[in-house]
Amino acid sequence: MKERIPEALRQQVRERADKRCEYCRKREGVMYRRFHTDHIRPKQHGGMTIVDNLAWACFECNVSKGRDVSSYDRLTGNLTTLYNPRTQLWDDHFVIDHGEIRGTTAIGRVTVELLNFNEAEEIAIRQNMIRTKRW
Repeated sequence: MKERIPEALRQQVRERADKRCEYCRKREGVMYRRFHTDHIRPKQHGGMTIVDNLAWACFECNVSKGRDVSSYDRLTGNLTTLYNPRTQLWDDHFVIDHGEIRGTTAIGRVTVELLNFNEAEEIAIRQNMIRTKRW
């Protein structure tokens, strides 16, 4: 049975993230699906349900990430960990250009690819957020 994260803990993670996905930076309310409390290091890999191991994630990022913690960078061929919003800064690994998110490091590249940041609908959502000054 899946563990239910206490509502107070969910709200703490949500507020810390300023109600936006800590992976793709999408704001709540631009899609109809609920955001999730993601285990950055999944329980399967020894991660705990504590505030320092939780991230606020949109449905798309959470489902795409699943239980993964790393992937192979296509540029270097090296096994590389995914972006960790608790220990790393978003701007150190990603840039946004006309709604498309690009990885500027191996961590950024594997995260962009594995979490499917640049699906057409996701780019359109970010373009709208930028146009309406909600980015």
